[in-house]
Amino acid sequence: MSLRSFHPFHPFRLAAAALLSFAATSAGAQQQTLLDEFARDLQGLRGEFSQRVLDADGREIERSAGLVAIAVPRLFRWEYQTPFPQLIVADGERVFIYDPDLEQVTVRRQSDEEQASPLAALIEPGALERQFEVEFSEPDGDLQWVRLTPRGEETAFAVADIALRGRELLEMRMTDSLGQRTEIRFAGWQRNPAFERGAFRFVPPPGVEMVGDVEGAEVYPLD
Repeated sequence: MSLRSFHPFHPFRLAAAALLSFAATSAGAQQQTLLDEFARDLQGLRGEFSQRVLDADGREIERSAGLVAIAVPRLFRWEYQTPFPQLIVADGERVFIYDPDLEQVTVRRQSDEEQASPLAALIEPGALERQFEVEFSEPDGDLQWVRLTPRGEETAFAVADIALRGRELLEMRMTDSLGQRTEIRFAGWQRNPAFERGAFRFVPPPGVEMVGDVEGAEVYPLD
């Protein structure tokens, strides 16, 4: 075979490179369409979750389950039911973390929590692109994994991997800078449900202590 066969501008090589580039571009467009389709006409989600936390060596150190609800803009309710109750509510301005066993509510400004909520950003395409670098893995049948890497420096996790099947969110895996991983599986999703009045408003039980960024925080009695 002559040296000419290895010329970098061989027409067949150019054709193959163009074909591969087109295929990669088409795959990327299809994957982005999947995210757009997931978020299309989506105003809220409600479902169940089961969660486990693994240390850097892959040993399970915690397991829990409960209910989750998300709505635009920037509203969510994360309710742990087992093994210990805990309620996290974001009303668009602040995040309330209620621990019944301690009879205490921790209040934080929601802007400090935004990067810790890839699930909330997933239903708002503008927020998703603004807060995360988005990468797609090769599709596994009808399952698509999406990797979200926070653009900010001070975040609760280093990377989040999310599994989608069509318009259904199946799983989320978050890994922190020390290698600890949180795996969350979802079930029973309802798209755009009729949320109960006050679903994203925190109502403090009588006698609980409120700590943190309390000044100016609004709490809502259900009258």
